[in-house]
Amino acid sequence: MKRYLTSALLCIFIINGAMRSPAGDDEKISGTWLNQEGTSHIQIFKAANGSFSGKFYGKIIWLKEPNENGKPKLDKNNPDSKKRSTPLMGLLVLRDFTYDKDDKEWSGGTIYDPKNGKTYSCFMKLEGTKLNVRGYVGVSLIGRTAVWTRVK
Repeated sequence: MKRYLTSALLCIFIINGAMRSPAGDDEKISGTWLNQEGTSHIQIFKAANGSFSGKFYGKIIWLKEPNENGKPKLDKNNPDSKKRSTPLMGLLVLRDFTYDKDDKEWSGGTIYDPKNGKTYSCFMKLEGTKLNVRGYVGVSLIGRTAVWTRVK
């Protein structure tokens, strides 16, 4: 009887483990997101190597209007004049986020807005298929939240 009970419990644990998502809670943010304006897709990923390991980043992988005057759109509003010739496609706009399991949010990072060339402190919180992205200056009360939708 004891052997049967042990085998049954082992099967339950194996099945339960197999049914769980291979990604932890922190990885739920990974994937492709449509920004609130519907003008770009941002791919969020977890860095795997080096000093950035374990942090989350996001880059532009699709633009509704990728070209301007027949050429790829550039980061023309960047405050660093040397970076103004960088294409928006592939541009890293989210940097250095870590997952806070107590608050169930990704924080400690920054978001770059290529429309105005400014970088803001930022945190993100997942609510179902929506991602609330809050950019702010100083304290989070002084900021704006954009709602991004997961791209299937």
